[in-house]
Amino acid sequence: MASLVAGANAALTAENPGLTSVMVGFSWDIIPSRGPQTELVPIAVLCGDDGKALSDDHLVFFNQIVSDDGSVSFASEADDEEIDVDLSRIPAEVAKIAFFVYVDPDVRGPGDFSPVRSASVKVSTPDGRELVRFDVPLAEARSTRALLLAELYRHRDDWKFRALGQGYSSGLAGIASDFRIDV
Repeated sequence: MASLVAGANAALTAENPGLTSVMVGFSWDIIPSRGPQTELVPIAVLCGDDGKALSDDHLVFFNQIVSDDGSVSFASEADDEEIDVDLSRIPAEVAKIAFFVYVDPDVRGPGDFSPVRSASVKVSTPDGRELVRFDVPLAEARSTRALLLAELYRHRDDWKFRALGQGYSSGLAGIASDFRIDV
């Protein structure tokens, strides 16, 4: 298992011949509160060559749990949240899948990542073998309302994982603007 830093990438299919599906798991620790608590929500955006969402139907989150083609699905398993990706079913026009976590704006609470003490994203095989992990550096992300954690992307005929950790102070609205989606 490789542990990455922000900006690093790892080959998935080239180093794991026969790998056709992965689980992208998200974990975090939030300081307990006696009042309203920050609630984090993961979302996956299937993007074209231009880095933008192919359409509003190319999102996977709690309200749209499976992509139209069935290649990406939202689940809740051992991690705080999980998104399953069937690499063999992803349409050719999908160049990358961006993975975000945002602070739910409908829950009264701090509204940012200030109560989040740790966060990570990992990629595992369907049988649970961890391939790569990214522990998100949160020191500079405390006042942000959304984070672009990582992406799976095509590199020639293979799939790779890139660790990012890019904050959005504008939250879900910033993601929607940058990726041309209507949320």
